[in-house]
Amino acid sequence: MNALTNYQTILGANGKPEFVVIPYADFVKLPGTFRPGMIPHAVVGAAVDGKPMLQAWREYLMLTQEDIAKRMGITQAGYAQIEAAKRPRKTTLQKAADALGITLEQLAY
Repeated sequence: MNALTNYQTILGANGKPEFVVIPYADFVKLPGTFRPGMIPHAVVGAAVDGKPMLQAWREYLMLTQEDIAKRMGITQAGYAQIEAAKRPRKTTLQKAADALGITLEQLAY
């Protein structure tokens, strides 16, 4: 494994390392890095295994139905119905995508 050497450490108020800044080009090469527009293998695999895309993304992002429901301003039960729907409305999917921090295209149904 190559050691990352092109980085800057930012110390916190206590004098201990708190943040690390790296060039974006190095960041996107890191394993497990999520880049805008991409669909991670784990999400694709869950969808292939039969999970709805909303559920696959939610689980990948380690969020609960309650988390997403709060972000959307609806109840957990309401979100559960959306996640289970065969063909949710485009406007509903856009709201869910916004709550997940992804694009509508990444929810490609």
